[in-house]
Amino acid sequence: MDHRSEVREFLSSRRARITPEQVGLATDGGVRRVPGLRREEVAALAGVSVDYYTRVERGNLRGVSGRVLNALARALRMEQDERMYLFALARVAESDADRAPYNSRPAALRPSVRAIIDGLVGLPVTVSDSRMQMVAANALGRALCAPLFDSPDGLANHARFIFLDPRACEFWVDWEDLAAEAVGSLRNAVARDPYDKDLSDLIGELATRSDRFRQLWASRDVYVHKGGLMRINHAVIGRVDLTYEILRLETQPELAMLAFSAESGSPSHDALTLLASWARTVDGSSVENLRHRF
Repeated sequence: MDHRSEVREFLSSRRARITPEQVGLATDGGVRRVPGLRREEVAALAGVSVDYYTRVERGNLRGVSGRVLNALARALRMEQDERMYLFALARVAESDADRAPYNSRPAALRPSVRAIIDGLVGLPVTVSDSRMQMVAANALGRALCAPLFDSPDGLANHARFIFLDPRACEFWVDWEDLAAEAVGSLRNAVARDPYDKDLSDLIGELATRSDRFRQLWASRDVYVHKGGLMRINHAVIGRVDLTYEILRLETQPELAMLAFSAESGSPSHDALTLLASWARTVDGSSVENLRHRF
């Protein structure tokens, strides 16, 4: 990701989506040459000069204070995720511009965390890194997410599964929402560490192989996973509606633990209990094995 280009495209896309009426600005009723707000209107709302805002929108965030960033975020009506993304872009602008790309090493899960995951036998639990690569899962987590582990790509990666595996649209009931969230999460990951070559290679692969990924990436929308509802069409236990929570590992901030649960007494809870019974005795990595056991 070219940093200046990303700053320019991100700010201009946020500016284009806001009308003068939304921010209480009067218009002359004529035809406007640009969608949304003009640069001078954003500058006035943020309390900075037009020249200063123009420099910022052209991609130069070096030396921009937190006060100004907050003012721009307010003027452009950014949500919290977008505000965090803007600040992440500003931190990169202050870092060493000559830093070389690097190949990231696979995250090694601490034994204590591994023990906690395996101890949660009644809950499906998975752990993923910033590239959405699955680095760990307990037996029930592997059983629940079985298609990810036997993906034709050979890698248990959420983003690859969503965009490159034809089974994903059937597996995830809300595929379109998950696809948009995945792209937003990857964009956030790139903003935090634009020098991660493995991450940029993944994005390049997805952009090359998936039309929908390219469309969503061009929107410049960002997203931070906070948990919610995930609806799955499981090949054996059928439709399950699960609540999931995301727990960040303080000692390994690049990792996120996803824990799934279902309301007690619900059909989804009963299905999860059935799946847990199977997962305690059989390798949960294969849906075919799961079918045969039942």
